[in-house]
Amino acid sequence: MISIIQAAGWPIWPLIICSILGLAFIVERFVQLKSARILPPQILDEAIGVSQNGVPGPDTVAQLQQHSALGEVLAAGWRAINTNPRCTEDEMRGAMEAAGRTVAHRLERYLPALATIASAAPLLGLLGTVIGMIEIFGSQAPSGALSGGNPAQLAHGISVALYNTAFGLIVAIPTLIFWRYFRARVDGYVLGLELAAERFARHLEPLCPGSARQGAGL
Repeated sequence: MISIIQAAGWPIWPLIICSILGLAFIVERFVQLKSARILPPQILDEAIGVSQNGVPGPDTVAQLQQHSALGEVLAAGWRAINTNPRCTEDEMRGAMEAAGRTVAHRLERYLPALATIASAAPLLGLLGTVIGMIEIFGSQAPSGALSGGNPAQLAHGISVALYNTAFGLIVAIPTLIFWRYFRARVDGYVLGLELAAERFARHLEPLCPGSARQGAGL
């Protein structure tokens, strides 16, 4: 590997940095996008059961918020009702939507960076190819005849061109695959969060004190 890096020349170093960053982002996303961290299977039903007769206290709300991403969204609805004695259905839904946007933004963390690496790696490989071609032509005699050039310099230029092209593709292809995989996974999580939040919001509507007052006033 060291001999390949030495043969490829300095243009390969930006590609090595991209490969290290891409691998770090991929491992981090695999850890953070586990289903247990985002959409635990029973948490929605448990939250609905706990709040059948009323919204629980701050300790239970804080515990739910720290449980998972979905728990953070559901806890926002509870907190809106607890902190605002005149909370209406729209205000409760607005609090949950704001929490949902925050969670969705966190789920997309590092995905733009992966997309950038997948797009930039082939261009960096192409840059190394161009530099290698420049070295090839620069190694030739002023007359342009190949026989009058430096064979060692010619071989080095060809190796720079080929190694950088290959390494750029080696970095870009897996990064693109993982980026599309994580993108689809995040989209599925966001859809699941939206459906769960809508179901929980319908459950909380009768518990909103502002809506109850409005109904009593009518």
